Amino acid sequence: QVQLTESGGGLVQAGGSLRLSCAASGRTFSSYRMGWFRQSPGKEREFVAAISYSGISRYYGDSVRGRFAISRDNAKNTVYLQMNSLKPEDTAAYYCAADTNPGSSWRRGYDYWGPGTQVTVSS
Repeated sequence: QVQLTESGGGLVQAGGSLRLSCAASGRTFSSYRMGWFRQSPGKEREFVAAISYSGISRYYGDSVRGRFAISRDNAKNTVYLQMNSLKPEDTAAYYCAADTNPGSSWRRGYDYWGPGTQVTVSS
């Protein structure tokens, strides 16, 4: 069983930055692929970013590539999402997810999810 808890959301002006954190329980965090997703009302859940268990490989959705950066600290069982140059269209609930048995897809297969943290970007 893996428990995930996101933090760091809030209200920010367009062009600003936020850093989200996701703390994970469990002794085998360093073996999980971790991802960030987002969802706004009336829209489907969108893949944002993912990072391999080692942190060496990272993968981004098209809408955030070049603005967001995912990282992890396995000693702290934490994954981060640094969000820069935020836009109003980035407004959403952001969720972190753990894939405990990663396969070839970076966008699917996540089996544990956090409750989410809200990010609101004002224009």
